[in-house]
Amino acid sequence: MPVTVELEFFYDCSSPWTYFAFTRIIPMMERLEVPIRWRPILVGGVFNAVNQEVYAAREAMFNDSNSLRLNYYIKDMQDWERLCGVRARMPSGHPISSVKAMRGAFFAQEQELLVSYSKAVFETYWESDTPDISSDEVLCGVCDQVGLDRKGFFKAIETQHYKGLLRQNTDELIARGGYGSPTIFIDGDDMYFGNDRLELVEYRLRRLLEGK
Repeated sequence: MPVTVELEFFYDCSSPWTYFAFTRIIPMMERLEVPIRWRPILVGGVFNAVNQEVYAAREAMFNDSNSLRLNYYIKDMQDWERLCGVRARMPSGHPISSVKAMRGAFFAQEQELLVSYSKAVFETYWESDTPDISSDEVLCGVCDQVGLDRKGFFKAIETQHYKGLLRQNTDELIARGGYGSPTIFIDGDDMYFGNDRLELVEYRLRRLLEGK
C-alpha cells in the first residue's frame, strides 16, 4: 500500500526567502511525487502576534549602511539568487503591503491558478520595476498575466469571505507554532521554518516515503 504524506507550505509573497523556497520546492516535490498544500498567509500578522522583534532587527540592519550584517545579508540574497535562477532586488518601501495580493491567492486557487498567480506576484515584487503589489494597477497586471478576471478578483478580495480565509490561515499558523514565512509542515505537526530547511524537508519526506 503506497505511503501518503501531506506537506503544507505557509507563505507570503513579500519575503525573498519565501521566493527562493517557492522556486525550489516545486521541482523537489515533483521529483518526490508529493503534492503541495499551499497555505497563503499575511506574514505581517504573524510578526505582530508572535515575532515583533523582527521589526527592530530589520530596522537596525537597514539603517546602518556600514553594517557588516547588512553586507552579508545582501551577499546571502545574491548567492541564493544565483542558485535559484531568479532575481530578488529589495524594492523601495519594503515591506510593501501584501494583504490584497494574498487575499487574491484564494481567488486564484479557486480558478486553479494559484501557483502561476503566486509566481507572478513574487516576480512582480522582487524582479519588476513596478513592485508595489498593494496597487490595484499592479495587481491588474498580475491578473492579466495569469488569466484571472480583473473584476472578479477585486470584487472577491473586498469580501469578508476572502478576508476571513487569509485571517484563518494566519491564525492557524500562529496557533501551530509558526512565526514567519515560509513555514512548512509535514503530516500536520512536523514543522520546518525557512528556505534553508528544504534539504531537511526532503530528507524527512524520503524517509517517510520509504516507510522509515
